[in-house]
Amino acid sequence: MKAFANINPRDLKQAVSELQKPNAVAVGGGSDLLGMVKEHLVEPDVLVHLRGLRGFDQVSAKGEEVTIGGLITLDTLSREPMIRDRYKVLAEAAESVATPQIRNAGTLAGNVNQRPWCWYYRNGFPCFKNGGNRCFSITGENQFHAIFGGGPSFIVHPSDTAPALVALGAKFRIAGHSGERTIPAADFFALPKVNPARENVLAPGEVLVSIHLPKTAHSVRSTYHKVLDREAWTHAVVSAAVVLEMDQAVCNSARVVLGGVAPIPWRLPKVEAMLAGQRITEDVAAKAGEAAVEGANPLAKNGYKIPLTKAVVKRTLLSLA
Repeated sequence: MKAFANINPRDLKQAVSELQKPNAVAVGGGSDLLGMVKEHLVEPDVLVHLRGLRGFDQVSAKGEEVTIGGLITLDTLSREPMIRDRYKVLAEAAESVATPQIRNAGTLAGNVNQRPWCWYYRNGFPCFKNGGNRCFSITGENQFHAIFGGGPSFIVHPSDTAPALVALGAKFRIAGHSGERTIPAADFFALPKVNPARENVLAPGEVLVSIHLPKTAHSVRSTYHKVLDREAWTHAVVSAAVVLEMDQAVCNSARVVLGGVAPIPWRLPKVEAMLAGQRITEDVAAKAGEAAVEGANPLAKNGYKIPLTKAVVKRTLLSLA
């Protein structure tokens, strides 16, 4: 591990300024970054530590919006009463991440921004993510890779909270040297065809400051369901974040977003349209599961994700109904 400088900015303005230095990297909880530094996947000259910034680890409600600081830990987020009450899908997603130790250190912004866990990338292969010009998974070990939205890279986005935030219609506040901007969560994540080296639209030196959620009605039900290949410290093979606005037993509107199957949180607009105005019966849930995999394009070793995705969507819908 090479030597690097550590900077503890006093406020957001200084943090953004320090991130303009050559080869500077922002650090929140640091659980993902530390591993990549040890493996020489990134070799920063400057670490800009954000955890000392005041007020960016809080949850607050104002008017028609709830604001979550990007530096809130996943454990704190999962136990926050307002989140558990109004945004259960997000609380469940946060509490499903990795291990208690990682949830105590890892932040919401860090979870959203973590790099892929493809073994080719993490083991230093010269793939798109490591500055190369190919994706080794296409003809290699691709059991956990994308069945939607792949090409030229076939990674899956590893975040559990990202599908929940897209399903909730969240907005992201981003700060950088040129100022601040707020964009829908769905527009934050980028397919490999945009830039195979990147997973989101953050420009160099920009940071995700806070997440803004619209207030939800009491008729909204939501949940997060995740299938793992093992119980400890692993990422979703397939997951589903589902938000339903109900009128007693009838679904007025739905948002269904998959994780573990695409390079971005994968929203299912056809499934959402199917559910609107329907009672969520066994038959309706089964048809939604079938529609959920339309357009899937599995690789040689991950075709099992198709029946698994059908089952996850059906089961998650029925759990809310």
